Amino acid sequence: MLVGAQLKGSDSPWRLEDSLRELAALAQTAGVEVVGQTMQRLEEINPATYIGKGKVQEIQDLRGGLGFDLVIFDDELSPRQIRNLENALDVIVLDRTALILDIFAKHARTREGALQVELAQYQYRLPRLTRRWTHLSRQTVGGVGLRGPGETQLEVDRREIRRRITQLSDELEKVRVHRALYRGQRKQEGIPVVAIVGYTNAGKSTLLNALSNAGVLAEDKLFATLDPTTRRVRLTSGAEILLTDTVGFIQKLPTSLVAAFRATLEEIEDANVLLHVVDLTHANAAQQAQTVHEVLRELGVDDRPVVVALNKIDLLPDPEEAQAMAARYPYGVAISAEHRLGIEQLLARLEAALTESMVPVTVCIPYSDGALVAQFRRQGIVQNETYSPEGMRLEGYLPRRLVPLYRAFLV
Repeated sequence: MLVGAQLKGSDSPWRLEDSLRELAALAQTAGVEVVGQTMQRLEEINPATYIGKGKVQEIQDLRGGLGFDLVIFDDELSPRQIRNLENALDVIVLDRTALILDIFAKHARTREGALQVELAQYQYRLPRLTRRWTHLSRQTVGGVGLRGPGETQLEVDRREIRRRITQLSDELEKVRVHRALYRGQRKQEGIPVVAIVGYTNAGKSTLLNALSNAGVLAEDKLFATLDPTTRRVRLTSGAEILLTDTVGFIQKLPTSLVAAFRATLEEIEDANVLLHVVDLTHANAAQQAQTVHEVLRELGVDDRPVVVALNKIDLLPDPEEAQAMAARYPYGVAISAEHRLGIEQLLARLEAALTESMVPVTVCIPYSDGALVAQFRRQGIVQNETYSPEGMRLEGYLPRRLVPLYRAFLV
């Protein structure tokens, strides 16, 4: 049973009905069968049960006819609210955060991803431990909301869980340091980094596969892929970029999850350009795009060039409309990642956006310094090259950190 609530006068761009529809898709991804839903518009949040007493009674009455054994709320609940609702309804009560964490536990495939999810789960569950959780965990091992580390760990005391949180935090700090060293090596190479961002299920992994043959899992499910993947991609000019696929965003993204995935999200912080993939066919495409922008602003990375890829135009009755919409953005392009439509134009847009983060230079490099010519072609953007008695003349753009290497040859 799904439950949605919204304060009257809320400035959220999401309609309550649309948010509940997304919650149903999340539940389906977690393997839950949704038998019904209800919603309420509130003057204020009830500190005891989130929703009003009358709505709690209504849910109780519906249980006999619908036979549900799980109630999922569309907003994060306090430990007190969960405890009171479980006592009143005599079923497991989850909120959106617990559901998302469950899906992440299901899809984490690398050691790093598993660590991040496990930490977020423990941080979420620690203040919510109750006898009911312990009792139900023995009955429903592997059930939704109990997947991952929770099945047996919910039976240990809070002190043991706090010890595990500390251990996980230490391990993830080592991961963060390792990632920082890896990114430092990439910076020394000077290869521009493009981070793919977007709402979950917008087609990011499909696009990464189309651009690089990465072989990343791409399914029509929310959060089908969790772990970041980086691949080298060659632009039309011959220059190389590092393209990184990141975890998808979603509205009401739990703050605990953002904190746990700090090491992964730092990949976005080091990007020269962001590639924002939008599912143009989704009924809430505008709201999803706004949500992504808000998350990027919270991460402090909304100050760099953004290429907007309006995806899935092959599903539109009139793809020309998508072209008109793409023209509204400085680096907009309409594409179909699945059918590789608009890919060449997208690569051109990426190259144009990268020039904003790079320095225009003209150099004349002696033929004896062929390694510098090769580096310019590989890590910069060559717009024109000519041959002269003095050497190779290259016009284009270089990453700022590489400019000192070419200072002696600047024209």
